Amino acid sequence: MRSITKIELQYAHRFYKFQGEAQYLHGHTGVLTIEVEDSIEAGVNMVFPCNEIQKVAWNVLKNFDHALILRQDDPLLPAILAVYEKQGIKDGAPSNKMKGEAFRTELATAYPEARLVVTKETMTVEGMIKIVYELLKDKLNIAKLTFTSGVNAATQEYTPTRTVDRCPLCGVALVDGVCPKCGYKKH
Repeated sequence: MRSITKIELQYAHRFYKFQGEAQYLHGHTGVLTIEVEDSIEAGVNMVFPCNEIQKVAWNVLKNFDHALILRQDDPLLPAILAVYEKQGIKDGAPSNKMKGEAFRTELATAYPEARLVVTKETMTVEGMIKIVYELLKDKLNIAKLTFTSGVNAATQEYTPTRTVDRCPLCGVALVDGVCPKCGYKKH
């Protein structure tokens, strides 16, 4: 069975070297749907609490919210960084409260202080799915990801390969046999 949750992301990007309207800097509201698969935890009668899926995912995905996402070879990148430096916000500002965990993968690097994500490939809906899976595959038992942005959408199904040991009282994943939410200890 699956637990399903959605996360909204507001971001700006462009398709560098694309021959169409998307070559211009523009913004979107993207909706990421995460489907987590496992057995139903009998104590709470659910696979995984959807609010907990959101918490786990949001810790890294908030780097994409109200962020600029540019490909690593985009000539706008150095110009943006120069403006941020001149403005004094490249290394953060007191108003920047949405900082996620910085990350670096083969596909993307997050610079939370600058509200910037630099990608290896053009950030399409398909590209976002690849990035999200790489970031969350070891944290959630992902069965399917869907990302919609404007009129664009993509989806990818995965074969979950593990079972997550979960708390029988609140359903969240145990960490070294202990529930980080309620303190339950597995015997």
